[in-house]
Amino acid sequence: MVNNISKDVLIRVVSEWLEEWEAPSLIPRKSYGIKPENLNQILAVVGPRRAGKTYFMYQLIKSLIQSKKYSKKDILFIDFEDFRLSGLNGNNIDELFTVFYQLTNRYPRFLFFDEVQNLSDWSRVLRTLHNRRRFKIIISGSNSTLLGNEIATELRGRYQDILMFPFSFGEYIRYKGVSFTPTKFHTAARGGILSAFTTYLRYGGFPEVVTAGSDIERNKLLKSYYKTIFYRDIIERYNIKARYILDALMNEFLETYSGTFSISKFEKHLKANSLAGSKRTIANYFHYLQEAFFIITNDKFSYSPRSRAMNPKKVYLTDTGFTALGQPFSGNRGSILENVVAIELFRREKDLYYFKGKSECDFIIKNGTRPTHALQVCWELTERNRKREISGLIEACSTFGLSSGVILTYDQQQEEEIKGVKISILPVWNWLL
Repeated sequence: MVNNISKDVLIRVVSEWLEEWEAPSLIPRKSYGIKPENLNQILAVVGPRRAGKTYFMYQLIKSLIQSKKYSKKDILFIDFEDFRLSGLNGNNIDELFTVFYQLTNRYPRFLFFDEVQNLSDWSRVLRTLHNRRRFKIIISGSNSTLLGNEIATELRGRYQDILMFPFSFGEYIRYKGVSFTPTKFHTAARGGILSAFTTYLRYGGFPEVVTAGSDIERNKLLKSYYKTIFYRDIIERYNIKARYILDALMNEFLETYSGTFSISKFEKHLKANSLAGSKRTIANYFHYLQEAFFIITNDKFSYSPRSRAMNPKKVYLTDTGFTALGQPFSGNRGSILENVVAIELFRREKDLYYFKGKSECDFIIKNGTRPTHALQVCWELTERNRKREISGLIEACSTFGLSSGVILTYDQQQEEEIKGVKISILPVWNWLL
C-alpha cells in the first residue's frame, strides 16, 4: 500500500494514460512560443478553473507526439484531481515512476502534473524532481499561490509561469469562425463582429460555455463553476466556518464588479443585516477569492505601497460570464465592458492601477516606476457623460505628464485634442483584437 493507495490503482491510472488517452479536439490557445523539449525550468500554467489549462497541456503533449520524436511512453500525465490519488503525497511520488517503468521499460522524459496544488508538499516534490535533471516538468494549478514571488523564491530559479484566463476575444472569434481584418472594420462584416462581441460580453470566454449549444446550458455551466469555487476551492480548502460571509461576499461582487470595495463598508453592511463578521475574516475571505481566481483586483495609484494597501480596491470578475448570474445585462453594460478590459489588461500582465483625484480614470498602466498609459471605459460617450469621462482622463494625463489617453467604448471611433491631450476614442472589440 502507498498511503492507502494500492499499487494496482497506480497501475490502472498510468495504464489508462498510456493505452486510452487520445488528444481531444482542441481549440488552439496562444502557445507563448513554448516547446516542452526546450524547457530548462518548471513551467506552471496557472489560472481559473475551466479556463483551458488542461487542454493547453494536451496541446503541448500533442505537439510532442506529432513531432515524431516522442511517444506517450516518454510522457507521464497525472491529474491530481483524480479521486483515486487523493491519498498520494510527496513521499511516495517515486512509486508512480516505478509503475511507469514496469509498464514501459523506461522512465518518462516529460512530466505533466495537472492541478498540482492537490498534491501535498508539491513544491518540495517539484524541487526534488527538477534537481534530478531527468525530466521536463509542466504543471497546472487553479490557485494563485502558484504565481507569486513566494513560490518563485521557494523554487529558486527553477520556475516560470503562464497566466491562463478563459478565451480572449481573439480566440473566441477564431473558434466561432468570424474572421477579422482591418478592412472589415469599415464594411458590413463589422456587424458580425459586433454580434459576436455582445455574446462574448454576456457569457464570457470559458471554453465549455463558448461551445455550449444554448443559453440555458451556458447558465447551467456558469452556476456549476460558481458552486465549485464556493464549495471546493474555498469552503473545503480553507475549512471555512462562516459560510454566510463568503456567500454574501461573492454575491456582492456579482452585483458590484468594476466598482471599489471597502472591507470597513462591507463590515457595516453585514451588521446592518444583523450578520456578524470581523474585518479580519472579511479580509481573509477576500484573499481566498483572489487565490481561487474568482476575482481580480486593482489598487488605487500611489507611489506609496502603504497608501495602495490602505485604499479601497477595484474588483473585477475573472470572467464576464459570471455577470449572467447577477443583474440583467442591459442595466450593467458599462460595468461589463470595463470588466472585459480589466481581464485583457491582466492577461497582458500589465502593471495596473486606477486613478482617483477630483475625477476618476479607470486604468493607469505603469512601466517600471513611471505611468505610461491612461484608459477610460464607458459603453457610449454621450453629451450626458462626456464631461465626466473626459475630465477623469485629462486629470490623470495631466497628473502623470502623459500627452495622450484612450477612451474605450462599445463601438465609437474618433480622435480629438483637449487641453493639450490627444484623446483616441476606440471600440473595445477592436482594441481587444
